[in-house]
Amino acid sequence: MSKQRKLISFDWAIKRILRSKANFEILEGFLSELLKEDIKILEILESESNKDMKDDKSNQVDIKVKNSNDEIVIIEIQYSRELDYLQRMLYATSKVVIEHISQGNAYSKIKKVISINILYFDFGDGDDYIYKGTTNFEGIHTHNKLYLSQIQKDLYKTNEINKIYPEYYLIKVKNFDDKSKDTLDEWINFLKNETISDNPKAKGLLKAKETLDYLNMPDDEKLAYDRREENLRREASIYESTYIAGGIEARKEERLKSEVKIKEEKLKIAKKLFNANVDIETIKLSTGLTDMELEKLTNQ
Repeated sequence: MSKQRKLISFDWAIKRILRSKANFEILEGFLSELLKEDIKILEILESESNKDMKDDKSNQVDIKVKNSNDEIVIIEIQYSRELDYLQRMLYATSKVVIEHISQGNAYSKIKKVISINILYFDFGDGDDYIYKGTTNFEGIHTHNKLYLSQIQKDLYKTNEINKIYPEYYLIKVKNFDDKSKDTLDEWINFLKNETISDNPKAKGLLKAKETLDYLNMPDDEKLAYDRREENLRREASIYESTYIAGGIEARKEERLKSEVKIKEEKLKIAKKLFNANVDIETIKLSTGLTDMELEKLTNQ
């Protein structure tokens, strides 16, 4: 088995490499595998959020593309934990809707937006590693699904209401078990482990393997990349010491308080039993107190 070469992470590639038309094949492959249809990118759309960022310390990356279906796709990669990330997704898609409708156009001209979120932190309570969110309407009384009329189907050029509204994809990278079951999993494995097998079957991955080879980077790019990787490790360490270690200490303190409270309750019970002339052995069995603790109680 050949040794797998170190590859550049997907977020760095989006910052520096995948914006080039020559490398659209890589992004198209990822989008095609995830969305289960052949995706062709027409252009990378510029905005304040996805202009080429020179700040290598940034742990948040996004890119906005327009595909051949006239849809806007936002790909966002996030490392830092954010409790309000769901609202942030909503804000981002809403902003794109507003940015891409011309004044005076009918609402039917609103662009379909697809929000893809690659998350490297614990998010929500769920054991899957890919989640999809869409909008549908259900009758309150009949529980029947609402469908488009034929006129609306002609207007929107789709049969489903959820195809009009934004779609959301959440990829919880840490939940992936490193076992590729299909071609999409090959991509998720790359997102998590930054490695690609010798003969990948997923669209775009062979091109990615050739293009994103760390050893082919110029020395100055390697230096910038290594500096950014070290920064991410440092931030992860800070998070661990601040939140995880802090949480452990808080739980330890809470447990000690609870133990003290339980001991106080046992002593109260023991005192009542002692005052009621219950023998020491029975009190010991009833409360679980030690001989030394009971001796102190009887000497009070």
